[in-house]
Amino acid sequence: MKPKIAITCGEPAGIGPDIISCINPQDYDARLVVIGDRSLLEARAEALNSSIDFVDYSPGLEITKGIEVIHQPLACPVVPGQLDKANAGFVLKTLDRACEGCLKGEFDAMVTAPVHKEIINRAGVAFSGHTEYLAALCNAQPLMLLIADQLRVALVTTHLPLREVADAISAELLSTIINILNRDLPIRFGLENPHIKVCGLNPHAGENGYLGSEEIDIIIPAMQALKAAGVNLSGPYPADTLFTHNGLADADAVVAMYHDQGLPVLKHVGFHNAVNTTLGLPIIRSSVDHGTALDLAGTSRANPGSLFAAIASAIFQSSCQKNHAQGT
Repeated sequence: MKPKIAITCGEPAGIGPDIISCINPQDYDARLVVIGDRSLLEARAEALNSSIDFVDYSPGLEITKGIEVIHQPLACPVVPGQLDKANAGFVLKTLDRACEGCLKGEFDAMVTAPVHKEIINRAGVAFSGHTEYLAALCNAQPLMLLIADQLRVALVTTHLPLREVADAISAELLSTIINILNRDLPIRFGLENPHIKVCGLNPHAGENGYLGSEEIDIIIPAMQALKAAGVNLSGPYPADTLFTHNGLADADAVVAMYHDQGLPVLKHVGFHNAVNTTLGLPIIRSSVDHGTALDLAGTSRANPGSLFAAIASAIFQSSCQKNHAQGT
């Protein structure tokens, strides 16, 4: 049977509906099910001269043409590029529906179009991002893994102000993150005994304590314990030398200590085909690696490449997970 992939449409005033209208379902050996307002999707597709067909979702009936839709009505009409906090609840309901479907086995994976964190918070909901929200729904410790081409970057800390990063890094957190990565890379990506390279926190990885003690006090002891347990680790390396051709040549994944240590390099490598996936969850979730681009909404100028890559990644991870479970 074809895997069934749920796709949430993201912030309705952003480019989520636009890039969804660019999908050619024939490019994927999967059932694609969009969760969003059908009228919004159809209106945006028509405005962008897309020939895509949206049809109502029926769990037991596989269609032969178009993309299936689970209709989640908007709270109020949408103007492309203009945020409205009244629709924050709509965005969260699409995530709830997709996550619930994955947990129950209705969907094999979920793919998320971009949301706007500020407008959800302005609606009175504390929301720091997809990763944290889905982790709370699944009651799990998440790991943000970004992928572009053959580069995979995992983050120890995610959406934190820079001045809070050092205090957030502990041996316990680092061990948890690396164990998740070491466990999920074989399951989701077929990488047995993956070689994981770890960045230091400070410039020059602390330079033996001269530029910071976190490497000596926290990172190296945590890594030594993990290596003694059989994890294939090396480092910590200065990030500016690790993220080079030679530094990455034998790495299956890199662990970065904070958001802007790893993501600028990854987005430089492949901004329009980068994928954000969440490990550590009992479900498969992949996402575009860009924002809502409100200025591009409804203009036909949004690049859908990251969405296409996220869908392909979700299908690939689903296949790897099934093969792993079957021992093949």
